[in-house]
Amino acid sequence: MRDVEDLLGRLRRYPDVEAANLYAVDAADRLILDVAADTLTTTEPGKVVVIGDNYGALTLGAAATHDLHRIRVHQDLLTGELALATNARALGLGDRYTAHSLDENLLRDATVVLLRLPRVLAGLAEIADAIARYAHPQVQVFAGGRDKYLTKAMNDVLAESFTEVRASRGRQKSRTLLVRGPKPVGEPRFPLREHIGEFGIDVVAHGAAFSGPRLDIGTRFLLEHLRAMKPDARDAIDLGCGTGILAVALARSRPGIAVVGTDQSAAAVASATATAAANAVAGQVTVVRDDAMSAAADNSADLVVCNPPFHVGAAVHTGSAIKMFARTGKVLRPGGELWTVYNNHLNHRTVVERMVGRTEVVGRNRKFTVTRSVRGLHGFDGAVPV
Repeated sequence: MRDVEDLLGRLRRYPDVEAANLYAVDAADRLILDVAADTLTTTEPGKVVVIGDNYGALTLGAAATHDLHRIRVHQDLLTGELALATNARALGLGDRYTAHSLDENLLRDATVVLLRLPRVLAGLAEIADAIARYAHPQVQVFAGGRDKYLTKAMNDVLAESFTEVRASRGRQKSRTLLVRGPKPVGEPRFPLREHIGEFGIDVVAHGAAFSGPRLDIGTRFLLEHLRAMKPDARDAIDLGCGTGILAVALARSRPGIAVVGTDQSAAAVASATATAAANAVAGQVTVVRDDAMSAAADNSADLVVCNPPFHVGAAVHTGSAIKMFARTGKVLRPGGELWTVYNNHLNHRTVVERMVGRTEVVGRNRKFTVTRSVRGLHGFDGAVPV
């Protein structure tokens, strides 16, 4: 048995954004491990599942403390998946777990599930349904998070799939929910489907996908400028594509264009792939799971469209958006355009002008700004500030 605090203290967030106010492990991770400890001690090999592990604290903490093998893990975000792999190698624990999609292979006959509660209720509902559908009837779920992000609605969502949901005592502004008794399941509720009449787009959305099947107001504002986006573009990228609405709109408006939708969320990639198929543009739209276009070649796109995040996990931090802009400065061909929408209070125009090229404001309403940036001859070739 290894000292769990020493192990947790060695975890890193890399390749996700790293900064002084961003952490690879928190009090909720520690509480989940402590509350589940007695149960994990007696659990058979291959029966433990971890869902939503941010950077490996739950997986590696459980593996090292209880000498567990064959842990099955699902992480929606690619950065979390890569961070877990990096941390596992560094700690000599790379053979203790396997990565899975949110499906039967992840949960078949599982008796213990360690879960970081997602902030999106639809994401929690899809996870709860999957556990009730595929795990062992005696499964015990230890679900936890920070108090400021926990709501009574989470209990209600879990109660739709389980007979018993009770809260543990809190510690260090964190709490766990102990969940048991899977209810009988009917037809799967996810993915959700919705038709956006004003744009004629059918949207397909898994639970964890940003904004679900709806059209978020930032993307709606960006769509108003669709016709002005580099009319001669042959290759476009929808960066952080979510459910794929921008990618589909581009493909439908320009029959000759090839669009790549890229997102680090597994739920988003599955959603965007399904949305492209539902709108009969799967031949034009390719969707890949990637972190900030890391797999895209330099000088390979004429147009990038982006509705960037301004959160990194739970923290308000622009590091993810800056990472996106820096990579865009390399992926665009000279003369290529980046169109982005962001909240008015953010100073993205100055940043994107430095990293991509000449930038102008082409639209502004009470909440959002839309900018058009044109890549110069050299693009961005510097360090990414955080």
